[in-house]
Amino acid sequence: MTFVSVLLALIAEQFRALGRNNPIYDIVRVLSGRAEHAFDTGRTRDARLAWLTVVVPLTLAVMVVHYLLASISVALTLAWNVLLLYLTLGFRQFSHYFTDIHEALNRDDLPAARALLHEWTGLDTMEMPVTEIVRHTLEAAIVAAHRHVFGVFFWFLVPIGPGGVVLYRTAEYLGRHWNEPSTERSPALGRFAARAFYVLDWLPSRLTSIGFAIVGNFEDAVYAWRNHARKFNDSVNGILLASGGGALGVRLGTPLAEDDSAVVLRAIPAGPALDYAPEPDDDGGPEPAPPEFGTEPVVRTLQSAVGLVWRAVVLWMLLLAMLSLALWVG
Repeated sequence: MTFVSVLLALIAEQFRALGRNNPIYDIVRVLSGRAEHAFDTGRTRDARLAWLTVVVPLTLAVMVVHYLLASISVALTLAWNVLLLYLTLGFRQFSHYFTDIHEALNRDDLPAARALLHEWTGLDTMEMPVTEIVRHTLEAAIVAAHRHVFGVFFWFLVPIGPGGVVLYRTAEYLGRHWNEPSTERSPALGRFAARAFYVLDWLPSRLTSIGFAIVGNFEDAVYAWRNHARKFNDSVNGILLASGGGALGVRLGTPLAEDDSAVVLRAIPAGPALDYAPEPDDDGGPEPAPPEFGTEPVVRTLQSAVGLVWRAVVLWMLLLAMLSLALWVG
């Protein structure tokens, strides 16, 4: 049932994608706003309570409905699983931005590409050159593919099933929304939400990175993961971007200065900016940066990224199919 549920949800999403503004996400937005106003006192304990009042009721409600339907009919359970996956996958919610930017660059229409990237990420793209547009588009797409697709796949496989995908996507929203700049929200709320999502995303992000390595340039992906991912202050996004860039054979991250030992990733729509900087060694000087790998991304790299993501999707689907078959035979 797991494989069939995911397959049907992917097919449904390809035919009619769920928009960003829809009643389901409005419920999460309303609940997060109420929890923020009711519990945000600046203390970690109250931030934890605010997070739980949003995540736990939604997760429990989904699980209760799931088990009730399971006791009635397998068909109803399948329909419920497909519905929740359709609402949480969101593959097309970001892919149309990626596709439109790619087409605009192929037409040499820089104003359109800049406008689309700004709409997607909120970056200042007024004078952004082609290389930076490609770089930021790749970075945004890699993180979005994980959080909208592969992370959902993982949490659907855990014992709580549909409850897992609601837990994951709600935690991702709170970790992102509560860390947006605001004078009405205490830093404690954002810190706890980010930490909670980090815990939930620790294993899925590594499995996604392994998938990128398997279906892409394995040696560069593993090298980048081992030598460059640890330099980012956001270890989860650092692993995804290092391995994803390595799998594509390109370098991600924008140099801050002439010295390539300092790099920053400025545009990750699903999380905060990532700093890349060397740690001091015992002599007080900067640690020698590991040798670079790959090349600078170009417009053709965007097409390669599409192939990488779809190959990773096929890999996950094959694994789901084998797991479902093993459970059925067993």
